[in-house]
Amino acid sequence: MSLDFLFAPLAVKVGASLDQVKLITCLLVSYPLGSLFIRIPPAQPTLRHLFSILVSSFYFLPVFNHTIPFLSFIGDVLVTYFVALTVQGPRMPWIVFCIMMGHLFFNHIERALYGDPFDGSYNMTGPQMVLVMKMTTFAWNVWDGRRPVEDLDKWQKVMRVTKFPSLLEFLGYSLYFPGVLVGPYLEYATYASLVNGTLFDATGGDADPHRPIPNGRKRTAYRKMLFALGYLGTYMAVGPKYSYHTSLTDWFLQQNLPYRVLVVQIAGFVERCKYYGVWTLTEGASVLTGLGFTGYGPSGAATWNGAANVIVWNMEVPDNFKMLVDSWNINTSVWLRECVYKRVTPKGKKAGFRSSMLTYLTSAVWHGVSPGYYLMFLLSGFATTVARLSRSTIRPLVLSPGSEPAGRSGANIRDAKPSQSPASLPKTAYDVAGTVCTLLVINFASVAFVLLYLSDCIEAWRRLRWYGLWMIFGTMTFFYGGGATWLKGLQTKRVGRADVITISPGTPSVPPTVPPLDDVFREAEKKLS
Repeated sequence: MSLDFLFAPLAVKVGASLDQVKLITCLLVSYPLGSLFIRIPPAQPTLRHLFSILVSSFYFLPVFNHTIPFLSFIGDVLVTYFVALTVQGPRMPWIVFCIMMGHLFFNHIERALYGDPFDGSYNMTGPQMVLVMKMTTFAWNVWDGRRPVEDLDKWQKVMRVTKFPSLLEFLGYSLYFPGVLVGPYLEYATYASLVNGTLFDATGGDADPHRPIPNGRKRTAYRKMLFALGYLGTYMAVGPKYSYHTSLTDWFLQQNLPYRVLVVQIAGFVERCKYYGVWTLTEGASVLTGLGFTGYGPSGAATWNGAANVIVWNMEVPDNFKMLVDSWNINTSVWLRECVYKRVTPKGKKAGFRSSMLTYLTSAVWHGVSPGYYLMFLLSGFATTVARLSRSTIRPLVLSPGSEPAGRSGANIRDAKPSQSPASLPKTAYDVAGTVCTLLVINFASVAFVLLYLSDCIEAWRRLRWYGLWMIFGTMTFFYGGGATWLKGLQTKRVGRADVITISPGTPSVPPTVPPLDDVFREAEKKLS
């Protein structure tokens, strides 16, 4: 039974495609359904699993009419389950990885051959991309559960699976309804703790002991929903005039170069609003089910930041390229880091350029087969190298001698917050330059991510006089042409001069504290409010 008759009039009225209206409607419906999910007692986990399975099946079958693709989706889930259950050796995660990525890549090719990426339709490659992250992460978590604990890092210890789930539990995890359409993905250990209620185990705060669900969940979720609708409204209102497709128009060609560059910066923000809106909607729905609880803040209030997939402020005002990458599609970044970047790095070796490029290649293949994805992520790999070189050679020269504050640029976004130390004028100039250069580069590279076709990408970059390529490869030429050595020499001289400064005996050396992730989100939310 198709429900298209319910959505068609609204699609015509708002000027959106039928599938776009269906998607937003499903995400909004997930809000009241999330409130129903959390009211199922944790003592009845079977009902919670069945609830997710039934809701997701409703989305895929009568709403989107994806019967055959949905059966294929379930096939991927069953294959992963039985491979992880029966294959005991270290190759098991890679077997799952190859099967899941291979199937996704095949579907991407089919879509490229027979579909139009700009027709606004919604197909199963979107949910399948989320599923790939879930299935491959689960496989690694199971393998980590079979390894000695002393061989695991912190994330692996927390997320490892030591008790293999039943098929119903695994289906519930795979079809967790708030994130099944566009994410966020979550690890099995997190889902299991959500279903059995242990996710809320914490001391202090204002939780009701008779109903152990911390306060603030609804307020946070519906605030997210309002922000999401604002982002989507911005995209719909401004998108027709300022988008990356504008760079291919005759009007764009008639403008001078500085104005073209400015238009691309505006278009970059507008294009991102679409993702901000969808991801923030799913975050709010997830919070209503209880996902995302991250403990209690200094005031004793519960915090709900664990389901976030983007930090908008850090995306639009990033200190550097690493901060931008860490703040965009956060869950995918975690997946790439934990299931690709770390896993392709030989044990005992330090991850470097090879690991970075393999990770970006995986990300490109995961996104699709269009040339624009590969141009975007190839350029991002080189931009990451430039950012790393800048941090190691230039940044020490603008810091106070002997200091190395724990700022956002030096740590993963989930583990650190901006340094509270007063910044010197050179450091402020360095940060401002980093923000401007990062935005210029990412908005240039993202042209390819949106336009997709090789000819369109090349033409748009040509009209921008290739400024992003000049910035990245010009800087790399400087560093590898002797600039890095010269800057290191300046660092050595500077440290030598600092050594003559007398330090009062007995002065304690206090290491910089690294506050929890919640503080990062609170700072970002204050700036956005």
